[in-house]
Amino acid sequence: MSQLRIDESPAALPRDEWNALLARSAQPTPFMRHEYLLALHESGSAVVEAGWQAVFLSAWEDDALIAACPAYLKTHSYGEYVFDWAWADAYRRHGPAYYPKLLVAVPFTPVPGSRLLARDEAARTLLMRGLQAFAEQQGLSSAHLLFGDDSDHAAAGQQGWMARGGVQFHWTQQGWVSFEDFLASMQREKRKKIQQEQRRVRDAGVVFEAHQGTQITPEEWDFFYRCYTLTYRAHHSTPYLTREFFQQLAGTMAENWLLFIAKRGDERVAASLIALDPALGHAYGRYWGALEPISCLHFDACYYQPLAWCIANGYRRFEGGAQGEHKMARGLMPVPTHSSHWLAHPDFRDAVGDFLAREGQAMRGYVNELEEHQPFKA
Repeated sequence: MSQLRIDESPAALPRDEWNALLARSAQPTPFMRHEYLLALHESGSAVVEAGWQAVFLSAWEDDALIAACPAYLKTHSYGEYVFDWAWADAYRRHGPAYYPKLLVAVPFTPVPGSRLLARDEAARTLLMRGLQAFAEQQGLSSAHLLFGDDSDHAAAGQQGWMARGGVQFHWTQQGWVSFEDFLASMQREKRKKIQQEQRRVRDAGVVFEAHQGTQITPEEWDFFYRCYTLTYRAHHSTPYLTREFFQQLAGTMAENWLLFIAKRGDERVAASLIALDPALGHAYGRYWGALEPISCLHFDACYYQPLAWCIANGYRRFEGGAQGEHKMARGLMPVPTHSSHWLAHPDFRDAVGDFLAREGQAMRGYVNELEEHQPFKA
């Protein structure tokens, strides 16, 4: 007989069994690995003090893990990238408490992929029912599943959760053999703009070094983290991730990281961190920062250098992160993303359902319009 369990730390769940479920899922990513989620917890990045109370749900059968997902009680909506601030404000104005809410997601990581890890569809359904039962038993306002795969959202839909669509911008390999070949496939004005931006970086005397895996030294990780914190400081914000988080991942998931360091002579001036999935040939733009403003350096460090690296190393996909239709001019095309939502209050559920229907229609029109402005030659 299957049993459900709630744990307040990923450390309570068996790493190898978790990763085995991930490996057999439809859309695995490095960010759902046990090591990644554990680093978020143990480094103090996603913990109660930061508004992320872990309530990982798992299903067991004869002492074997058959399903599991990362789940959190949230006291805010930061670090999610699917925005429900208006819903929270509506709750506040009408009396009911919106927080805490239940969130199934990878903290600070808007990367689409499997969220409900399960041995089979029956186990996934059991997990989904457990999530809703937990939300109801705790008297929570809502539950949310972000950036899941098709199976995840199908299971949520069967429970009556509402669907919401979004869009990101991803690059997909189309047979290019070099970055120059990629540029040659673009419309003239787009190609010239990229060439001009790279020329500005070169004219500033900046060149790039790529460091992968165990080649990244502790000193280089320190420099990257300094750049990362400066990005937040420039926006008058506080970094989500601690230095200990990256230190832990450098030890447990070294093969999943690629670091570009921009140098001017012997001086390091910027860094861009890329996550890698060598098995799938996927790369993910993650974090960047610079010690000083240099024209067009951001575009080169975060898009052109990673794309050139992906082409040279046989990678098939590069995901540029959340938002930003300016990425289309760099060859990243619109890709739909999905989330699922359950609200306990029937009146609010109906109102949000109407909003999502209108938003969904507008989103489809937006994506269609984007498709008409492709940067590539006809």
